Amino acid sequence: MFFVSLDEKLEQHYNLSPQSPQRQHVLSVSDPTPYCHHGGPGGLSLLLTLVKRGVQATLYEHEITSDSRAHLGGMLDLRWDSGQRTFRENGMEDVFRKHSRRDAEEAQIDRRVLRQILLDAVPLDAVKWGHQLTSIRALGDGQHELTFATGLITVVGLVVGADGANSSVRPLLSSATPIFHGITGVEISLALTLASLPDNRDIIEGVGRGSLYAAEDDKILALHRNGDGRIRGYAWHQNTLEWSLPCDPKEARKTLLELYFDWAPWMRKFIEQGDESAIYPRPLFHLVVGYRWEHKPGVTVIGDAAHFMSPFARAGATLAMRDGLELGLVIAEAVSKGLGREEREVAVVRWEAEMFEKVEKFAALTASNLEVDISTSAPQSAVEAFTHSL
Repeated sequence: MFFVSLDEKLEQHYNLSPQSPQRQHVLSVSDPTPYCHHGGPGGLSLLLTLVKRGVQATLYEHEITSDSRAHLGGMLDLRWDSGQRTFRENGMEDVFRKHSRRDAEEAQIDRRVLRQILLDAVPLDAVKWGHQLTSIRALGDGQHELTFATGLITVVGLVVGADGANSSVRPLLSSATPIFHGITGVEISLALTLASLPDNRDIIEGVGRGSLYAAEDDKILALHRNGDGRIRGYAWHQNTLEWSLPCDPKEARKTLLELYFDWAPWMRKFIEQGDESAIYPRPLFHLVVGYRWEHKPGVTVIGDAAHFMSPFARAGATLAMRDGLELGLVIAEAVSKGLGREEREVAVVRWEAEMFEKVEKFAALTASNLEVDISTSAPQSAVEAFTHSL
């Protein structure tokens, strides 16, 4: 998450570890992500937007290195007016085009590649790895004291939580927590070494160059091809939150094959040959459609922390990046104009109101799509919904 201090008197940083007892005076922006859901696009977009406009910023990240979760995450859809706009506004459209696959107003990019592009665009010392946030304490008048596991204590004038679905900052704004959709499942994948075998040509042809969604009888199998050739899939079905796969990979595969016992042979082959070391639980949660909070001085949230939704509108990452960009522009303008605290709060309140309106339609869309895609009447319900939308 980001911690931004815009008042020099509040830029107090203390490191209580024996190795670094000195007091530091810096403008800080930080992003430790205590949960891996959509970890990075929003916070890094905010950091990029600030540093590109001369606002000194530091990102505190709880992961040890940028490679900590490089094996996770598939293709992300970035829309022209949100995720892609972040690159245009920051002079990086050519870089994005080089690493993405375009389709009309949308473009796809690997989560891993997107994160690395954003990291490469900011100063190396702007990201501090291995900083896990342990507590946040409100001090009044919009100030907050933040404590990290490293012993660092920071007092800041604006806290921006970019820390995902299980946000540590959201409780400062409301008591809302993610709600279980009643849909659970797993992420599985097929490594390039297997996907490229001649015997698996039917899998390659089935998935195609982009993505494929197959739905029937309360189940769905969503597949897409990563830029590195790996085929990643998500097998979801209606069940309780207590459902889980056996710990043994072979038994886990057996359970999945039983769930999809009458599906197309090439889809079952994908499950049979899936990477045994890359099976991850993926129950689906969301924040209520239309979630809002009453503004609190000195704190806000972006991305999944602000509007967590299922992936059935393919909008989570692109909306998070728009949040980071637009809030970054608001903060940068406040700094350039030398606005006082009250004026800055008014600007953040205005941004929050606009963000609420923009994301609500996507939250409603993804909830509707999930309902028709994973239902007893699928795939006909999905076909009818698509036809109706034309």
